[in-house]
Amino acid sequence: MTANVPRPDQRPANPLFSSGPCAKRPGWSPAALEDALLGRSHRSAPGKAKLKEVIDRSRAILGLPDDYRLAIVPASDTGAVEMALWSLLGPRGVDMLAWESFGKGWVTDVAKQLKLEDVRVIEADYGLLPNLDAVDTDRDVVFTWNGTTSGVRVPDADWIADDRKGLTICDATSAAFAMDLPWPKLDVVTWSWQKVLGGEGAHGMLVLSPRAVERLESHSPAWPMPKIFRLTKGGKLIEGVFKGETINTPSMLCVEDAIDSLKWAEDIGGLRALIDRSQQNLEIVEDWVARTDWIEFLPNDPASRSSTSICLMLSEQCPLEGDKRETAPKRMAGLLEKEGIALDINGYRDAPPGLRIWGGATVEPSNMAALMPWLDWAYAQILAE
Repeated sequence: MTANVPRPDQRPANPLFSSGPCAKRPGWSPAALEDALLGRSHRSAPGKAKLKEVIDRSRAILGLPDDYRLAIVPASDTGAVEMALWSLLGPRGVDMLAWESFGKGWVTDVAKQLKLEDVRVIEADYGLLPNLDAVDTDRDVVFTWNGTTSGVRVPDADWIADDRKGLTICDATSAAFAMDLPWPKLDVVTWSWQKVLGGEGAHGMLVLSPRAVERLESHSPAWPMPKIFRLTKGGKLIEGVFKGETINTPSMLCVEDAIDSLKWAEDIGGLRALIDRSQQNLEIVEDWVARTDWIEFLPNDPASRSSTSICLMLSEQCPLEGDKRETAPKRMAGLLEKEGIALDINGYRDAPPGLRIWGGATVEPSNMAALMPWLDWAYAQILAE
């Protein structure tokens, strides 16, 4: 690869490839928010109806079982995960799976903040999955379905026992609406609007199975519970939370944006269409990597390769060494940002040096295809320096 790589003629129509907040759905404009319930209480009948619409449309698209509950909760996916950890953990030992930054963050919370005594950490380096066969699902299990900062996802849920005694708590923020989630295997699932649907931030979604509800109603945490984490009152589930009666004040502008994203998802064909679009984006990158000798995927196993947070790194055939090699992905990302071709594609700060390109459903496959020649061009510029 040399500096003779020609400057591509075609540019991505949208340069937004950030892994969160992610690109808005195709064709979005502020006009989509004209029906937002502004200046009205979220506790009013119209306000609660808007919130319930987000819940109902999400349930339908994702195919949630009828006896699973879904709520809008504070503080994005982080708040939803924290709510689950603080509310549910304690009665059993817990297996914590970590193979990237966010999973490691949940380990810190459980071990150092909640200070649970019986915690097993099962971890792996970036690009790999931990040994799933080592997981004991008679214990509680906390894991990310898709490692947003490593590009590694679990390939299936076969390792989760159907007759498990523990709860499975799954952070699915970069997987929900882009990957098949096997609901009977999952007791708690969380995500945020600003990932696959390209919605606005600050709001999380929390799914509870009947087993999780049973735990909530039978277990009183040993630690004080912040108000925004409380899902029970007098030992009973607060059912209103799962009908649009949010714990704190939501942004009705963000709620309207979520409704718009969900309507778009319905219009293009629902969950299957969303998954197919994301998978198509991954396949475009896979085809490019297969014919490009200086780049490779961070995940070493195609079965665990993410279709949303697509993580790449320089291959052994890249001749760059030392600091030039370490800084090359960041310099490439900066060059493409300056050109207005791709924004926010440098790898996550704690991950090995590389590129991270969002491939969720709101990214048009045509834009992903247009980006690939520009990656070749940017690499050639760095190589020639």
